[in-house]
Amino acid sequence: MIYTYNELLESHKLDYQIKKALQQNKLFKIEKGIYSNQPFPNPLEIITKKYPSAIFTMDSAFYFHGLTDVIPSKNYLAVKRDSIRIRDSKIIQVFVLERLLEIGKTQTVFDGVTINVYDQERMLIELIRAKKRMAFDYYKEIINSYRKILTTLDVTKIEKYVGAFDREDYIFRTIQDEVF
Repeated sequence: MIYTYNELLESHKLDYQIKKALQQNKLFKIEKGIYSNQPFPNPLEIITKKYPSAIFTMDSAFYFHGLTDVIPSKNYLAVKRDSIRIRDSKIIQVFVLERLLEIGKTQTVFDGVTINVYDQERMLIELIRAKKRMAFDYYKEIINSYRKILTTLDVTKIEKYVGAFDREDYIFRTIQDEVF
């Protein structure tokens, strides 16, 4: 399990007790302010602890939903447009308007860790919005995956989500042409 320094202070009461637990290998310092009861915790658990309001999106979400077998080299996190920059080379921040941030947010368990991630319907919209910035083969792989799960998608959700985005006609027409 991952803990912040403040959480450890609540349970251990004193900094001395925390240092003692570190010396006895009951706790392990992962990075500044982040500790674990395991020497090598799951990186997703660390990210979720450090950025609890962030939502996994783009390549990360496509992989977590099983829409691609390409393991992302970096973690894509959606955050509010006015958020502080994350200084971590393993994370790509996607700044999102506050009115769009929570649309399609859900939680799922991946690799034993509960994470915030956009649902498949929201990710279909994000796929269409990012179409021109993606490698064609990668885009086609994900579109084909969506065609395979077509019966499980909630069309009402897609229609509701699309209405919140700019260029909604383009997004909806592209979804109809390429997926349905």
